[in-house]
Amino acid sequence: MISYILRRTIAAVILLLVVTAVTFGIFFILPKLAGQTTDQLAQQYIGKNPTPEDIAAVKRNLGLDQPIYEQYWNFLKGIVSGATYDLGPTTVRCEAPCFGYSFKDHLEVWPQLTSRLPVTISLALGAAVLWLLGGVAAGVISALRPGSFFDRAAMGVALAGVSLPMFFTGQLALLLFSYQLEIFGRTYVPFTENPSQWANTLFLPWCSLALLYSAIYARLTRSGMLETMNEDFIRTARAKGLRERKVVVRHGLRAALTPLVTVFGMDIGLLLGGALITETVFSLHGIGEYAVQSITTNDLPPILGVTLLAAFFVVFMNLVVDLLYATIDPRVRLS
Repeated sequence: MISYILRRTIAAVILLLVVTAVTFGIFFILPKLAGQTTDQLAQQYIGKNPTPEDIAAVKRNLGLDQPIYEQYWNFLKGIVSGATYDLGPTTVRCEAPCFGYSFKDHLEVWPQLTSRLPVTISLALGAAVLWLLGGVAAGVISALRPGSFFDRAAMGVALAGVSLPMFFTGQLALLLFSYQLEIFGRTYVPFTENPSQWANTLFLPWCSLALLYSAIYARLTRSGMLETMNEDFIRTARAKGLRERKVVVRHGLRAALTPLVTVFGMDIGLLLGGALITETVFSLHGIGEYAVQSITTNDLPPILGVTLLAAFFVVFMNLVVDLLYATIDPRVRLS
């Protein structure tokens, strides 16, 4: 088990290095291959109507005139040990982990990300609890009663949940429950300040996200359980006289969890990197909204920082999923 964890951890570190190389290539190498000069590339980090001094400062700070391997090394070194930016009359120290510096807003990217991360984590984890409970429960009941009224109704709701876009269901929920009925608040309050108001504000975003994702999990659980409940080991468990609840939960559901764990890890990793549409619709100042604002203003350092953070969460959640495999499926420990 220890060697399994070490192998997966080393693989995750290597994958993170590959992700940083790909991200660096997208932001720094591809524009040059497309024909951009270093001046044009530096101008994208500043904004409209930059002065020659501003362009020269950005080129110097980002090392755009250096060889590619030196640029990539400085890029990695900045993430690990920080970077110093010379802004002419003053210098700015970007402490590690330095995910870049916005030359438009004159703000470090990492503090902006960390200040918005609690909002995104609250949104992702709260919605995950709802869609796991609702989706898995609906899928199990549908699989145990295939063709029943509940099965058809649950799969119909699941199809509607997958088909309806977030900007529609989110705005409809806001219109009905926040603006007309005024049941739920619209201004986010941190959990440490007022837990009840925190939950009240996030309940609609949770439900909107859960409607989308629980539909997927219900269909996956149903198909997995239908296949598993016809296996020989299920018939053996019933023949041994085990209670039906134990057969379903311990033997049937556990065997059907592997694809669910895989999808769950990917979904959580992507949501922790920012739920762009949900945060924009509900005016939540999370990482997703930060990414949308940066894209709108063409502010590349924040976009780069959000990309790296989202990639880290996806790789990290994949590592967690690999470790969970060894707990859920004993055959993984033997391989």
